[in-house]
Amino acid sequence: MTKGDLSQGIGAALPYLRRYARALTGSQSTGDNYAAATLEAILADRSAAAEASTPKVGLFRVFHGIWATTGAPVASEDSGAIAKAQDRLSKLTTNSREALLLHTIEEFSLSQVGEVMQISTEEADELVRMARHEMADAVSGRVLIIEDEAIIAMDLESIVADLGHRVTGVARTRDAAVKLAGKEAPDLVLADIQLADNSSGIDAVNDILGELGERPVIFITAFPERLLTGERPEPAFLISKPYSEDQVRSAVSQAMFFSSTETLKA
Repeated sequence: MTKGDLSQGIGAALPYLRRYARALTGSQSTGDNYAAATLEAILADRSAAAEASTPKVGLFRVFHGIWATTGAPVASEDSGAIAKAQDRLSKLTTNSREALLLHTIEEFSLSQVGEVMQISTEEADELVRMARHEMADAVSGRVLIIEDEAIIAMDLESIVADLGHRVTGVARTRDAAVKLAGKEAPDLVLADIQLADNSSGIDAVNDILGELGERPVIFITAFPERLLTGERPEPAFLISKPYSEDQVRSAVSQAMFFSSTETLKA
């Protein structure tokens, strides 16, 4: 791999490393600090990244080396939803959450997950299966879906219900979403960004959280890199369109389990 190829590949993968680091740590600032430390480590010694099968794998592998040596910390909270989620997190099988995120959200193959985490493909597969089982059994709740495309909304509703959660309603616009949330407060909001009347799913979510208080949110967008710039607060859970069922299942379980509440500001 040439120096130019490595630099270009790392540049393209960096927004996704930031998304991953954010989900792991529960904090945009902490996640970005880890991403910065990863880049500094690669600048000091390119060999660890250059020897990987792809630049993205190399970038994530260097991150994991730093992550593991610092004890895999998460944002510290004394009370509230995040504190409860952190207590649940401490009970998960070691490394299972990382493997699940890498495989389902970041779309690494199991062999690439093994390469990133420096374990065998078989171990990576077992960790992913453990995480799915442990997270699905940990918590269930009420989910509000904000999505203007009927087929997608039906698909999301089916996936959420199969996970054992109850859908409180499906909204196609900002105003409809706020009204539905007012009738029955959701434990999780799953929101598209561009809605039927050209209103914003981001605005709808901020309205809902303003009225009901913090709760986990998952955003869906065809252009995730546009929201992963570091220029403003970002969503912890961001699914790319077109999505896979595995991605939705993982994000819903992660969001419910970890109760990440930070969202974009309009």
